[in-house]
Amino acid sequence: MKNVDDLIASAAELAERGLSKGEIADELNVSRETASWLVERSGSTGYEEPDQPDAATTGASGPHDIHVDWSAVGRDSTRLTQIGRAMADLLLKEGEEVDLTIGIEKAGAPLATVVASELDTDLGSYAPAKHQWEEGDIEELGGSFSRNFAQIRDRECYVVDDTITSGTTMRETVESIREEGGDPVACVVIVDKQGIDEIEGVPVYSLIDVVRVGEE
Repeated sequence: MKNVDDLIASAAELAERGLSKGEIADELNVSRETASWLVERSGSTGYEEPDQPDAATTGASGPHDIHVDWSAVGRDSTRLTQIGRAMADLLLKEGEEVDLTIGIEKAGAPLATVVASELDTDLGSYAPAKHQWEEGDIEELGGSFSRNFAQIRDRECYVVDDTITSGTTMRETVESIREEGGDPVACVVIVDKQGIDEIEGVPVYSLIDVVRVGEE
């Protein structure tokens, strides 16, 4: 996807397929506000008019955001494996008793699979609250760990995702791990849009940091 029109078209396609706005935000690696704006501009059926983002963060071209398209990696198993190995390398300095890697669905799951293989850990999977998000308050929703994967209690773990957009999903995952009795040791992503060094006291590593320069 090269421009905003491509993103709007993709948002329309995903909306017509029945994805929630949270899932659309996840698929396009954009914020919740940007996902709402894209769906609204697409004119897709099945959605109510979204709340308008704050005027300070929204211009004629939409909310201030950065779209990350890493599909050239995701569609090729060899490239994905190489990226996963690089992410695993970033985690080597953190923790000596870590025996679990948790992938944040959807895109974090295949990356976590590679990381778990490289670091010889079990594999867990977490579906964040944003996958359920439409027009309601996301704070009232909750995510969940898949019971088809390793359990969390009394285990140190790594957390893997593709992109940090605002940090909300990673923070939710860290808190959920602790609520389940686990101990998150470190997080890793391909791209960090916020330049976050830590979340809830847990270090965050990224292969690529995005830095905005100048006034918006």
